[in-house]
Amino acid sequence: MSANNVLVVSATKSEAAYVPQGYELLITGIGKVSAATAVASALARDERDDLPLVVNIGTAGALHAHHGGLYVPGVVINHDISSTAIRALGHDVADRLVLAGGDDSVLATGDAFIADAATRDALAQRADLVDMEGFAIAFAAQAAGATCRLVKHVSDHADDSALDWPAMIDASARELGRWLLDNV
Repeated sequence: MSANNVLVVSATKSEAAYVPQGYELLITGIGKVSAATAVASALARDERDDLPLVVNIGTAGALHAHHGGLYVPGVVINHDISSTAIRALGHDVADRLVLAGGDDSVLATGDAFIADAATRDALAQRADLVDMEGFAIAFAAQAAGATCRLVKHVSDHADDSALDWPAMIDASARELGRWLLDNV
């Protein structure tokens, strides 16, 4: 795969600070709505014969103390949608996506910034990592017919350490840039 057929997607410029030259980069803004809208718009405008591989790079909070480093989640869930209630009303809802080429980690995506132990512990029963854009990016990419890969670097443990995110971002961005060089 060449950099010419890859769309690197990041919520913030700081997470994408070390994306190598030659990659198309889309900065979406923070949260599910911003991310889905930006990716859907970019893919709708894309004029290549084959849609690019969408690679979302970014930070994530670890939901378990033993998680650290870099992950390529094989499953992503939308953790803050009331899917049980919606299904009880007779409607289908996508709240879990399987991503080809991922590892065995599960990423939970939601609009809430997780920085407390009680919320983290509840999410830890369903997932390994938490972010604010991954599900939305994967959903928009899959809806357009593009393949998506999520690449997340642990920046905190989804507790009060999450408030130190600005201090941790440079190290995470370096690892994410290195992953792109080595894997795409």
